Amino acid sequence: MEQEFWQARWRENRTGFHEAAPNSLLTRHFPALGLTAGQSVFVPLCGKALDLDWLCAQGLRVTGVEFNEGAVGEVFARQGLTPEITRAQGLIRYQAGDLTLFAGDFFAVAAAHLGAVDAVYDRAALVAVKPEERAEYAAHLNRITGTAKQLLIAFSYDQSLMDGPPFSVPGQAVEALYRDTHTVTLAEERAADGRIGKLCNAQEQAWLLTPLT
Repeated sequence: MEQEFWQARWRENRTGFHEAAPNSLLTRHFPALGLTAGQSVFVPLCGKALDLDWLCAQGLRVTGVEFNEGAVGEVFARQGLTPEITRAQGLIRYQAGDLTLFAGDFFAVAAAHLGAVDAVYDRAALVAVKPEERAEYAAHLNRITGTAKQLLIAFSYDQSLMDGPPFSVPGQAVEALYRDTHTVTLAEERAADGRIGKLCNAQEQAWLLTPLT
């Protein structure tokens, strides 16, 4: 992933991926993961998403990673939290209560940073990864989370109509990435809103990934 590209997006306030409310596919389908208060969820490339606030409100231990340190700081400020800030092997760790966010490169995150992970919520990560880097991303995510179950939100559209990110991640791509480690189930598909919906007639999809036993 190109860190400078994303840092530039934050500097220039080109953050159309930031939603003004928790994603409705999250609130509708996250309960299917069966988590209870006190369990942990990891959110890769979390930005400053209000999804983090919603997950915290469920009583979960929430951990995320985000390139832009300013976005990380905004989450804690928004929640009225004063984080403890430490350095952790190339990452900057912000922690207060049950919320821990790392500022830095996703690929610098190790299993030791996260501890036990009960589930992954991926709304803005896989769709931000170039197609040629997806296999590396998925393998690293499985490695650091112990192949945890996932709620994955992705877009499917004609890639020739728009340059990513967000990139089109059609169902066959999701299957190819995760079928060896998870049962892949399409929970919901709907017309995408915003710019991507207007330009590409994109579909937004919620996938439940259940580890194979």
